[in-house]
Amino acid sequence: MDEINELIEQRFKKLDDLRAAGIDPYNGRFAPDSKTADLKAKYETVTKDELEAKHTETFSVAGRIIAMRDFGKASFAHIQDASGKLQLYFRKDLLNERYALIKKLDIGDLIGVSGRLFRTRTDELTIEVSDFTLLGKSLRPLPEKWHGLKDIEIRYRQRYVDLIVNPQVKEIFAKRSAIIKAIRDFLESREYIEVETPMMHQIPGGAAAKPFKTHHNALDIDLYLRIAPELYLKRLLVGGYERVFEINKNFRNEGISTKHNPEFTMLEFYTAYKDYNFLMDFTEELFAYIANKALGTLKIPYGDIVIDLTPPWPRIPMLDSLKQKGMPDDVITDHEKAREWALSKKIALEKGASHTKILDEIFKELVEPELIQPTFITDYPVELSPLAKRKTDNPELVERFELFIAAREIANAFSELNDPIDQKNRFLNQVEAKKKGDEEAHWMDEDFVRALEYGMPPAAGEGIGIDRLVMLLTDSPSIRDVILFPQLKPEQ
Repeated sequence: MDEINELIEQRFKKLDDLRAAGIDPYNGRFAPDSKTADLKAKYETVTKDELEAKHTETFSVAGRIIAMRDFGKASFAHIQDASGKLQLYFRKDLLNERYALIKKLDIGDLIGVSGRLFRTRTDELTIEVSDFTLLGKSLRPLPEKWHGLKDIEIRYRQRYVDLIVNPQVKEIFAKRSAIIKAIRDFLESREYIEVETPMMHQIPGGAAAKPFKTHHNALDIDLYLRIAPELYLKRLLVGGYERVFEINKNFRNEGISTKHNPEFTMLEFYTAYKDYNFLMDFTEELFAYIANKALGTLKIPYGDIVIDLTPPWPRIPMLDSLKQKGMPDDVITDHEKAREWALSKKIALEKGASHTKILDEIFKELVEPELIQPTFITDYPVELSPLAKRKTDNPELVERFELFIAAREIANAFSELNDPIDQKNRFLNQVEAKKKGDEEAHWMDEDFVRALEYGMPPAAGEGIGIDRLVMLLTDSPSIRDVILFPQLKPEQ
């Protein structure tokens, strides 16, 4: 730490020297005409002699100094911009009195340079600098002796440093952007309209989750950051839209882990006159499109396994998946036996957990960890899906699926409940569950019921966790690796 403080003091001294010389280290103006990657691509095969013949042609680039070597009357540096890096060559006899300014530069400084291209004795493409401008003085040293930034805590907390010194991190977020673009392209090509719905709700609905609470001073009412956009998107179906989607933030007041961040990005889309069977086919097609666009393959390396996204994917009813783990039929149908069976497997249960919640906990402990390749788990109990349509052949179950890949839920979808009477009764059941202590139970939303009373067409809707999808497609073990600024504990 003393060494770092000493380096910072040296940089502050250089800052003072620059200002004393009449140079403002933060007021430079510079308009680069080239990117480093473009120059390297264009002149990759151009020989030393050919470059020499073009000695009057100059280029300008801007970026951050990431390496410097001083040889007295000449200096070499590497400059890094958003596209890549390129070597620079400073000559005292070319820059004259301005060469003294090189001594005031440090790794991390932002500069703009102009000059001609040439090749060094080692054949490295280089700009011979004829002029340069200091654009921003770096007062803190970069972690130069690390092969990239290794400390996980610092990487997430100081993402700006992580992006500077770890090029592969930039690649992850560039890929994230490409994935989201592919989603939009896919949906828009199928006549889906992108919409925006409120982030602050008077009634948090659309998912089983605990919300964040805030207060609106002018109206003197409590509001909640949304846990899902579902109920507003379905209001749009009532209003006459038939295909809508939204990519935006949700907020859930839950724990932080490698799979959870309290602020996360979701895609939700709704299709009138379709059901969950359509959505399973649609989801296979969507994921294949995204993978091919972003990665060029359907076989995705993830950790020490390879995920194969080639359709079709298995479709297993939830209760059947429990039977495949050895659960007897009478345990599936009997509350007390289910509780005893769960405890015998050392599965923790909340006090007073309902029969359906017990089955869900057993599923999470025994089935979910083994769902590595893409798998649809279908046909959930009604209690777990208060917004989904009942199955006609078994009204205790609903037309719902969850998609699991690499032992994580990636998507949740169902045939939408459009019966206002059934919906109201299910809301009332959720209200009773909340009174008994279930903090994640749904609230009563009278306006949504009123909307259904005007008539909503039969429809299918789906939510896909963008962050988890990006984790999968970038081989990232933690959700924090794919969120630029993940939520962290306060810095001590």
